[in-house]
Amino acid sequence: MSPELPTAPDLHVIDWFNTPRPLSLQDLRGRVVMIEAFQMLCPGCVSHGLPQAQRVAESFSRDDLVVLGLHSVFEHHAAQGTPAALKAFLHEYRIAFPVGIDAPSRDGGLPKTMAAYRMQGTPNQILIDRQGRLRKQKFGPEQDLLLGAEIMSLLREEASPFQPIEEERRAAAACDGDGCPVPASS
Repeated sequence: MSPELPTAPDLHVIDWFNTPRPLSLQDLRGRVVMIEAFQMLCPGCVSHGLPQAQRVAESFSRDDLVVLGLHSVFEHHAAQGTPAALKAFLHEYRIAFPVGIDAPSRDGGLPKTMAAYRMQGTPNQILIDRQGRLRKQKFGPEQDLLLGAEIMSLLREEASPFQPIEEERRAAAACDGDGCPVPASS
């Protein structure tokens, strides 16, 4: 028998783009959810994470899979911390799936959703099954074929869960072509 799978933490979002109303994971139960956490100034997000999320959103039925973006700013706040900057970014990169702005923490630490998921940086990819359980969390880029297989496996599932895929951990000193890790002091 498999261990109990954790329920995905709630999203703490202060504003939404590309959706007529605010979204919650509770409202999306019954569908698989993919969340792509990103920052506008993260090279790995712009070159890998967001283009992949766009391909996923275009490849699967919205009735079965919901792709969400989560703008989780933990650095360069002045350059990318405004809703107007994000709105322009989404327009320029033609990102059409819903994107939420992660709520900042009160103490200046990691944004609230980023902290709740214990994300190591951006890009960060999360898969949540139809029952709202956290099934995958990965920091850094993922291969399209592997991601497609994981999504299809979740879409085909009914009630019997498979073992959760462990979060892949990666340490790095600064932003590179694959992502921007949270500094050790955050």
